[in-house]
Amino acid sequence: MRGEDTAARSRTAEAPERAWTVATAPGALPLLGHTLALWKDPLGFLASLPAHGDLVELRLGPRRAYLACDPELVRTVLLNPRRFDKGGVFDKARQLLGNSLSVSRGEEHRRQRRLIQPAFQPARIAEYTDTVAADTARVIETWRAGRTLDVSDAMHVLLMRVAARTLFSTGLDERTTDEARECLRTVSRGIYKRTVAPLGLMEKLPTPGNRHYDRSNHRLRQIVEEMITQRRGRPAGGTDLLSILLAVERPDTGERLTDAEVLDQVVTFLVAGSETTASTLAFVFHLLGRHPEAEERTHAEIDRVLEGRPAAFADLPRLEYTRGVITEALRLYPPSWLSTRVTAEDTRIGDRDIPADTMVLYSSYALHHDPRLFPDPERFDPERWLGDRAAQVPRGALLPFGAGSHKCIGDVLALAETTLITATIAGRWRLRPVPGTELRPQPKATLEPGPLPMLCEPRGTTREDDTV
Repeated sequence: MRGEDTAARSRTAEAPERAWTVATAPGALPLLGHTLALWKDPLGFLASLPAHGDLVELRLGPRRAYLACDPELVRTVLLNPRRFDKGGVFDKARQLLGNSLSVSRGEEHRRQRRLIQPAFQPARIAEYTDTVAADTARVIETWRAGRTLDVSDAMHVLLMRVAARTLFSTGLDERTTDEARECLRTVSRGIYKRTVAPLGLMEKLPTPGNRHYDRSNHRLRQIVEEMITQRRGRPAGGTDLLSILLAVERPDTGERLTDAEVLDQVVTFLVAGSETTASTLAFVFHLLGRHPEAEERTHAEIDRVLEGRPAAFADLPRLEYTRGVITEALRLYPPSWLSTRVTAEDTRIGDRDIPADTMVLYSSYALHHDPRLFPDPERFDPERWLGDRAAQVPRGALLPFGAGSHKCIGDVLALAETTLITATIAGRWRLRPVPGTELRPQPKATLEPGPLPMLCEPRGTTREDDTV
């Protein structure tokens, strides 16, 4: 990481001639600043800011904050964790995730990353995904032709089961799976509200909503703790993620994760492995349903590669267009749509000196919808990610999983699971949007699609022109 920090400083020093534009976001209100805009239409508001400057000043209540809008400035923030420390949304996320890898800082983060990294080696990922297609196939066997299902809800149900199986091998029973899923949704809604609240006072009041949030947070961690206790009572040597976390140790020191750290990591992986991947899959099937040509090309590739058999990890390199569909869905609707850092010292970003303890934000959603980075940014175009066109994407413009030492450790696993599930479902079913359905993405702790009713149509039937 020290090398990344030095490299980022060197890049800044090598390009002093760059004149960065610094602006102030319009529409600040007395006392509230831009908090109301971030509550009412956060996606539209954030996507509008790159047009004002490379670095845009915001007000979150009385606090001054900055949004980095240029990919190089974003990389400066992400590749310099000693100057731009985790804070803001991460402080609120600690209420759920404890001191896990996703929210820990400094040397503690580096220590955890060294311990956990072996659990995400390619051979391990192949083992984790062995049952993904089979689990998916069992779920979609219950679907019926002509049935309307909420694909968003269906993917959240499926991914909670897949995530639980990846973590615990035996999974969770149906009642506990449903309970955990509802707890996650409650906490996800609450974290973002607490992040943008101007003074942080509302979350301290004993309102019914706050009590429900606290109960859901407590119950989710309790479910995971019960699973860890059960696993400790079984013989060692399992291949699921929890077994790996319990057994992993540094070869030079013999150091292991503490019980509290294992709990925090498992909660984090359960959240990341279910919420974000489920939302991505729902967006994928909505986009395919709205774009028949892309859907037909996806189906043709899946039929050619799989030849009617279940998808497997070894098939992933040949599902090139399917990966392009998923990457384009991640561009349009990145799960981690807004992230924050806090300056650890007085520093400079762009052409602005910023004091210590200032919040610096970056928005993957704003980057991904910037027409200077992605021509015709609102158009669904999977071919952006094929061949020479992929090489034309500016460095750092696509950031669905972050970058630098804090990049999501499970990004390869998430993409593998998403591709396998997409191929398994699309090999059997075509999902058609219910006429009149309108996509309304919901920015919470992650970006969610909201309700998406779709009609199940078995593959092989004739599809009429989709005019909705």
